[in-house]
Amino acid sequence: MNIDPTLGCPCNGRFLVPAFTYDCPPAGETTFDLKSQVYRRRYDRCTMCGHWFARHDLDLSGLYERDYVEATYGGLAGMRQKFEAIMALPSEKSDNRGRVERVRAFAGDRGVDESKGPRLLDVGAGLGVFPAAMQTKGWHATALEPDARTLAHLRTVVGLETLNLPLLQLEAAGIAPFDLITFNKVLEHVAYPVELLMAAKALLLQDGLMYVEVPDVAAAAEGPGREEFFIEHLHVFSPVSLAMMSATAGYRLIRMERLREPSGKFTLSAFLVACSS
Repeated sequence: MNIDPTLGCPCNGRFLVPAFTYDCPPAGETTFDLKSQVYRRRYDRCTMCGHWFARHDLDLSGLYERDYVEATYGGLAGMRQKFEAIMALPSEKSDNRGRVERVRAFAGDRGVDESKGPRLLDVGAGLGVFPAAMQTKGWHATALEPDARTLAHLRTVVGLETLNLPLLQLEAAGIAPFDLITFNKVLEHVAYPVELLMAAKALLLQDGLMYVEVPDVAAAAEGPGREEFFIEHLHVFSPVSLAMMSATAGYRLIRMERLREPSGKFTLSAFLVACSS
């Protein structure tokens, strides 16, 4: 899989250089069933914008539908156990606590009134930790996920409203617009993240907000074993490439922050608003 440089960089792929190369999984990477495929992959780095693109011939097309839940959590029971463990973390050890505080503070500054039950769509909600926490603060949270087992967990354990339609189909389905749409550690998993951001615009209220978190290439300073460069990450972002992606998708970047989270993850966070047409 050779990801095209479609985030808006003027290099058009002309200034990519090889960066990290892997011939076996780094320590800590989830073990996925790759069948008989030879594990060999690398990242190319754009010397203009600093973005890192995945380069490999591995077929990962069924990764999230087939065995991601089993390999990552050990099934539904493991999902519940992990969810409860994360929710119980003290503030100083919780990535999610910081995320909730950032989002609520920014939304409040932009005039969002939590007493009125603002609508949140969390795309790729995973365990549902973030929307669950937001729901306790007055938000009406909806989780979007493709996997049936994850949806069952989100409904029965977390107590969230769920959607299993692809994001690109939600506008046609007549879904009511949202005050806030969030992509928390999601866009790095898809080949063309600009398409998802563009589709999400149609689901925002006129003054709605977009929140994005992605892995930060600052992690490269600590070497190729960092989780930011695990096999499921097709992109690793720089501040420049995140800003270019946002502009290419038709958003205005309001705020960006470089974070070292309590878990140790290197993260870029950004708040966006849709540009008026």
